[in-house]
Amino acid sequence: MNFPAVAEQIDLLKKGALEIISTEDLGKKLDRSLKTKKPLLVKVGFDPTAPDLHLGHTVLIRKMKHFQDLGHTVVFLIGDFTGLIGDPSGRNKTRPPLSQEEIAANAETYKEQIFKLLDPQKTVIDFNSRWLGVLTPVEIIKLTAAYTVARILERDDFSKRYKNGEPISVHELLYPLMQGYDSVALHADVELGGSDQKFNLLVGRELQRNYGQEPQVIITTPLLEGLDGIQKMSKSLGNYIGIHESPTEMFGKVMSVSDELMFRYYELLTDVPAREIARIKKDIENEKLNPMTAKIDLAKSIIADFHSATAATAAEEEFIRIFRNKEAPADVQVLNLNADEALVDFIVRHGILASRGEVKRVHAQGGIYIDNERPESITVTLSKGKSYLLKIGKRKFYKIKPAD
Repeated sequence: MNFPAVAEQIDLLKKGALEIISTEDLGKKLDRSLKTKKPLLVKVGFDPTAPDLHLGHTVLIRKMKHFQDLGHTVVFLIGDFTGLIGDPSGRNKTRPPLSQEEIAANAETYKEQIFKLLDPQKTVIDFNSRWLGVLTPVEIIKLTAAYTVARILERDDFSKRYKNGEPISVHELLYPLMQGYDSVALHADVELGGSDQKFNLLVGRELQRNYGQEPQVIITTPLLEGLDGIQKMSKSLGNYIGIHESPTEMFGKVMSVSDELMFRYYELLTDVPAREIARIKKDIENEKLNPMTAKIDLAKSIIADFHSATAATAAEEEFIRIFRNKEAPADVQVLNLNADEALVDFIVRHGILASRGEVKRVHAQGGIYIDNERPESITVTLSKGKSYLLKIGKRKFYKIKPAD
């Protein structure tokens, strides 16, 4: 493998990175790798806490891809053992551990999803139960002796809970040590993680020193904002784009983000060079480029990564048909109208919205359209002899037609 020059590698690895500890150490490792023709071992740990990944998770996976593209060895480490503890990072209460069955099921879906970005032939998948599960009591005591309670309580979430008198279980204190020991077991040169994992990554550096190893370089990536541009992307908040979603759904969601957030997504969710992103931003500011055009290119780039370029083009055409030309989607659901019926009754009867109160609320927010026009009232009558196009919100369409 012919590795690119050190400066060229660092330039790529800095894109989308929040912090490197330290760039000097990274340069030394890359230089040694270049001279010995030996790739760096790059470790990334994932606790299989949920079966589906969203674009927020892919910020880290994309950085893994960068290392992979440069010829280095990437270890996708599934924390099947640490998942039994439950990562307390950012938590204000004890997190319930997962069962072995949940961990195994989620791990399988992770392996399928990461290969949408990573090369399966160049990816090492490992499980930390392989070494953590066989530690003897003596080895565990030796591990706990390598770090102090005072240092662990410096971590922000532990510190807040301790000061507020909130319970901290002993097993939670072991989590950073167990994650850090992963780096010792793998002899990791580099560890990647989200900014919320910085404390745990630093513990890994300290443990490597304690075990006589050269400390790993840490690269943290930022937490991606969701579609609202405020909160971290999260399924629980509903502001996410899932990598298993359809191209049409992904396209519509990307097009809904603000112009400001668009550039954040360009930086963290694409491989477009930083200088090119700067040019796009400048052209928009100088009114040489329509922001809509840049956003369409962003959406197509994201969809191409997780589906295909052909699917991205089809999603663009579908978006233009629906939102520019005000036409119905190609796969619109058809609902029959058997008799004259009030709009609100039709919507509730078909389960489109749960209740008359919800229909009233959505209508008041401007979220209901009949034939691309907002009805004056939710009690308007749908005539059984006519066809209608019903739109609820931004992306739900229904074709209403007379019953045969």
